[in-house]
Amino acid sequence: MIADDAVLFREGVARVLTEAGFEVVAQVGDAASLLDRVRDDPPDAVVVDIRMPPTHSTEGLDAARTLREHHPSVGVLVLSAHVEPHYALQLIESGAQGAGYLLKERVADLAELTDAIRRVAAGGLVIDPSVVAQLVGRKRTRSPLDDLSERERDVLKVMAEGRSNQAICQRLYLSQKTVEAYVRSVFTKLGLHQGADDNRRVLAVLTYLRG
Repeated sequence: MIADDAVLFREGVARVLTEAGFEVVAQVGDAASLLDRVRDDPPDAVVVDIRMPPTHSTEGLDAARTLREHHPSVGVLVLSAHVEPHYALQLIESGAQGAGYLLKERVADLAELTDAIRRVAAGGLVIDPSVVAQLVGRKRTRSPLDDLSERERDVLKVMAEGRSNQAICQRLYLSQKTVEAYVRSVFTKLGLHQGADDNRRVLAVLTYLRG
């Protein structure tokens, strides 16, 4: 399902996704309509603009939170026209899985858009690289990240985009075993000793983005 009040954008996204093999079951122009359609027939994933009627503020983000609470199996990809890191953090800090925050400009890259939708539909997290870059570029005081080596930071940076260990291998030209060792070391240095790896990945990403 696609929710965006800009008809041309909405229809454009629907068309390219259909051509890419997705079934677009609904197109709506506001968050309330999206929630109604999801309640009636939950899809695998929704793509929702962060700003929609009536106030054009955070309707899409609010809808994403509602969907995570009442329809946790539905992946949610929030699109934003601007880099707004605090909204990305809010989405992740809500404990969401199967959620993502992507800049609208990424829609022009069909491979990136379809990859993001598939990842949130499968329960993964997606964060736009521009958001990651802005957050980690902030000045910060002493943090647990200071204990990480340069390579561990590289691994965590790619992880913060919601990438799998295999994707980290490809991005950094490392073996699977080497990446697994770096990931374990990151968890240890950040004090994440217990819990499922998926949960620890989210906690590690939150630590990284908060700086």
